[in-house]
Amino acid sequence: MKVNKHINSWSALVLALTLVTGCTRDPKVLKQKHFDRGHAYFEQGKYREAGIEFQNALQFDSKFSQAHYELAQAYLKQNDWGHAYQELMRTVEISPENLKAQLDLANLLLAAGKVAEARDRAQTVLKAEPQNAEAQAILSSADASQGNLPKALNEAQQAIHMDPSRSQSFLLLAAIQEKSKDLASAEQSYLKAISLDPKSMSALLALGNFYQRQQRWSDAEKQYQAAIALDPKDAPPRATLAALYLNEGKKDAAEKVLQDAKTALADNPAGYRMLAEFYLAQHDWDKASAELASLYSDHPKDAVAGRMYAELLLQQNRVDDGAKIADELLKTNPSDPGAMTLHGQILVRQGKASDAVPVLEQVVKNYPDNGPAHYQLGVAYAANQNLGQAESEWRQAAKLQPTMIEPLRALASIAIHRGDQPMLEEVGGKLMMVEPRAPDGYIFHAQALLMKKDEAGAEADVKRAIAVAPDNSVGYARMGDLRTTQKKYDEAEKLYSEALQRNPSAMDALNGLVNIALEQKQPAKALQIVQHQISLVPNRSNFYVLLGQVELRNQDSAKAEEAFQKAVDLDKNNSNAFLFLSSVQVSRGSVDQAITSYRTALQSNPRDVRIYVALGSLLETRNQWQEAEDLYQKALQIQPDYALAANNLSYLMLEHGGNVNVAVTLAQTARKGMPDSPNSADTLGWAYYQQGVYNASIDLFQEAIKANPDNPTYHYHLGMAYQKSNNFAMAKKQLEYTLQISPNYSQAGEIKKILAENGPQKN
Repeated sequence: MKVNKHINSWSALVLALTLVTGCTRDPKVLKQKHFDRGHAYFEQGKYREAGIEFQNALQFDSKFSQAHYELAQAYLKQNDWGHAYQELMRTVEISPENLKAQLDLANLLLAAGKVAEARDRAQTVLKAEPQNAEAQAILSSADASQGNLPKALNEAQQAIHMDPSRSQSFLLLAAIQEKSKDLASAEQSYLKAISLDPKSMSALLALGNFYQRQQRWSDAEKQYQAAIALDPKDAPPRATLAALYLNEGKKDAAEKVLQDAKTALADNPAGYRMLAEFYLAQHDWDKASAELASLYSDHPKDAVAGRMYAELLLQQNRVDDGAKIADELLKTNPSDPGAMTLHGQILVRQGKASDAVPVLEQVVKNYPDNGPAHYQLGVAYAANQNLGQAESEWRQAAKLQPTMIEPLRALASIAIHRGDQPMLEEVGGKLMMVEPRAPDGYIFHAQALLMKKDEAGAEADVKRAIAVAPDNSVGYARMGDLRTTQKKYDEAEKLYSEALQRNPSAMDALNGLVNIALEQKQPAKALQIVQHQISLVPNRSNFYVLLGQVELRNQDSAKAEEAFQKAVDLDKNNSNAFLFLSSVQVSRGSVDQAITSYRTALQSNPRDVRIYVALGSLLETRNQWQEAEDLYQKALQIQPDYALAANNLSYLMLEHGGNVNVAVTLAQTARKGMPDSPNSADTLGWAYYQQGVYNASIDLFQEAIKANPDNPTYHYHLGMAYQKSNNFAMAKKQLEYTLQISPNYSQAGEIKKILAENGPQKN
């Protein structure tokens, strides 16, 4: 039989494809292919790409021990300690004989402060290899971390005995000797480490750091320069040299080192970013902005530089510009945790905190060890008025990254809001340790000491704040506050003036000066002070708010309104300016204008619950109660426990046939938030009255009257409750008094009818 040659050719092609396809689908081949790619990427320093390939290999064999180990190494290179720990744990579960993994795991545990677990891992290695010097060194480090220096010293010497050529053991010995104050021996051990491994970057930097701690500046500089010469493309030695110059007060020299680094390390993101990071740390915002704009232009694929630039733009209130960068970053990598966190941060700044929460919750779910994401989630919760969850997230962020200052500052603000003295003292102390050259920790700690009447301790803290940051206004302003409480007004004025010399925009210092003038019955002087500062800083919205307040004290409502209007024109997000402006407009009878101002305020400040309630209260006076009710409900959607909105909404519902049970719940919320308010007592009493709980309502009405004896509504409500309780004598007394203090009271007709029907009766 004759066979068509085209069919034979096609069959051969199909067979070849089958063989090729069968080969490439072999899981063993594919996993090795991905593993080899990952290894190649790792050798090139592309650790993120390497990690992806190792993960791909594990898709074909979840028990591929070496892939787990190499993936852990990729995570370690990216400082992703949490995922590195997980992969190392998986490695030793599958291959407990992998001693390198056991040692890496021990080092991670030691760094995390889990000393006992680290020691266990090291001892596991020593059982398998009794002469393993690295494992012995881990035991030494574990004891040193717990302060047992003699034992640590002995174990370090044992590690050296096990392997006299191991440079790292001499570095460990040197560190222990330095802690033991044996500086001469420590220096010799550092030098021995370098002699054993002249190309050891860690040894050169360690000796340089030792010299820097001894303030042997020139010796330290030589070591750092040697480290740079050893590897001109490595960023840390240049960063360390710059830090040395800063410690010596040579800011220009530090800047020059980082400018050179940007040129020499043009292909190394860690290198070319250092100059921008330096400007940010120095709070040189103009240079930082220019540098980051340049980096973003030159390195558009550098997500870290993009995030740094976007965050600075947010700090400069250029939210829309920051949002554009965040969008580009998300287009490049939609699942990047940094870009997602930035997106959530921007949503909060755009007044969309409720949209930000699920975005940030997803980040912390996928990356539970991401401190910045936990911090920003706390910010989003706080913007949604959920301070309990905000505090929890900030505490988690501070736990994950103890050197991160933002969550500590946020926790301090919560402590101040609550009046929680122990918490504020604790957080202030942590900030002092984390950022000893910044004034914040000392200021918070001082506030905590003032709460427990320790003026001497508070003053010492504020003096330290001034000493570490003499060019920062905050220390002088806080010392001015302290002198004001001591009624040392002359000293306080000088301190506030010093603060304003350092920062002409320092609102707290200006407030201090104005308050002293008003306290001394000198409103004209207060006015002059504000006007002078406005002449220096003409576009500060809050300065005009303060000017308006002083004009009100001077009985000039027209000029006050003008000042508040200027404040609004300068900053549409200044809610206080709108509230003051509308209040002045109401006081002169321009209710329509005030309503318009409130509506304008809501357009720019859609999450400020005060504006909803203020507008709702004003609309109630116009009998527009349906819209007022809607405004109170919107306020409660933003802040469910906002007492004033709950109180007003409850009363409207009671007056206009709403659900009494819902009204009672709202009134209880209001009473909890405003326990000393006669208005909340009256509202809850009126809610109980409509539920038929008359005795409880009587107690609340009596409490309201005690606080405000001449309020006709309180007396009317009490009279009605007495009537329902069949106490006609007391009802008559309260209702008659209502008409006495307010003859034209809104319920006068009903009161007269009740009195006519029950007049002759007695209890």
